Amino acid sequence: MMDRRAFLKSGGIALLTMGAGPAFLARAAHASKTGAPRRKVLVTIFQRGAMDGIMAVPPLGGGASGDSALAKLRPQLFMPTAASGEGVRDLGTGFGLHPAFAPLLPMWRDSRLAIVHAVGSPDATRSHFDAQDYMESGTPGQKGTPDGWLNRVAGLLGHDATPFRSVAMTRALPRSLYGDQPAIAVTDLRDFRVGGERARATAHRGPVDATGFEALYDDNSERLLQDTARDTFDAVDTLSKLDVSRYRPAAAAAYPETSLGRALMQIAFLVKSDVGLEVAFAESGGWDTHVRQGAGTGSFARRARDMAQSIAAFWTDLGAHRDEVMVMTMTEFGRTVAENGSGGTDHGHGSAMFVLGNDVEGGAVHGQFPGLHRDALYEGRDLAVTTDFRSVFAEVAGAHLGVDDPARIFPGWQGPRLSLIRR
Repeated sequence: MMDRRAFLKSGGIALLTMGAGPAFLARAAHASKTGAPRRKVLVTIFQRGAMDGIMAVPPLGGGASGDSALAKLRPQLFMPTAASGEGVRDLGTGFGLHPAFAPLLPMWRDSRLAIVHAVGSPDATRSHFDAQDYMESGTPGQKGTPDGWLNRVAGLLGHDATPFRSVAMTRALPRSLYGDQPAIAVTDLRDFRVGGERARATAHRGPVDATGFEALYDDNSERLLQDTARDTFDAVDTLSKLDVSRYRPAAAAAYPETSLGRALMQIAFLVKSDVGLEVAFAESGGWDTHVRQGAGTGSFARRARDMAQSIAAFWTDLGAHRDEVMVMTMTEFGRTVAENGSGGTDHGHGSAMFVLGNDVEGGAVHGQFPGLHRDALYEGRDLAVTTDFRSVFAEVAGAHLGVDDPARIFPGWQGPRLSLIRR
């Protein structure tokens, strides 16, 4: 696929054209200026490193599948329930929530936040690289899939795109947005501009150092302009003059000063700017907790607090735009039920996902939780996967974005959608 791509990188920007030339940009720019109705937006957050779903959303109660079992399996990591402090928050559903995720509780109580437990890939790999590839391509167990599931979704939306339809707030384009549909990766919208010093673009396909869009069509690429007027760049320039440097979130939106917080703040800006955003991607790293995972404090708690505060601020910031937006988290796999000798957990199987939106069947833990008794564990050590991640992805794509064709999003898959969103 690399020979079909042309990248532009400048100050953290990557524009994936996948064969789409200036004519596409001109049409897209025009579409964004015609005042089209607001479109639904899906915001995905990838928790890279494999989040411990049992620590995030532990089962409660006695017996072999509740917190009494966890106390034995995780003597260093176990936390009792409590109404405040470092105790697990009782969700009233037979499950608790790690206290670092407490900023999400108002959305849970408002029935806007749902949890899917024991979710993951049917493929049993414990390789981060393979599992992330399978989840982002949407084809578990199949290497070499050329495109990602979010790119396929974008291609099935059924209307003209704007240059900002698919945006990843990351340094490099994520695997899920690879494909024929144009997508942008940018870490800082203040660097998203046209013009500047014109760099020399080489003729080879692949990464191209440049300072603006024009470099894509400079020198040996000048032939791309033969059938397109120079004002194409003026159209893109109109879109790229987003004054993000002066953006002020809603007063109550307290974004943390972290990469995820900044990413979600900029996604909120794009949503509220009505530039045609429909698919957004952000990521949170540091979930590979082999050593000193911690209970109420530690590496897990730090990552969870950052994620929860970032999502809570984003949801507050959206204000009247909440009806348009759905947020979904994902992680490549879970972690072992029992802690290891280093105060952490190792690569496992099933985990948990969060789905947030006004139409979500919130305030509930969805999916079938298989339990923690030994004969229910996958290979005697991991939370079993009872919900294929594609069941969740297909439900969100269909019910929220209107892409109701799971077979085209996930080639070869014929599984059911998980009922998660109110019709």
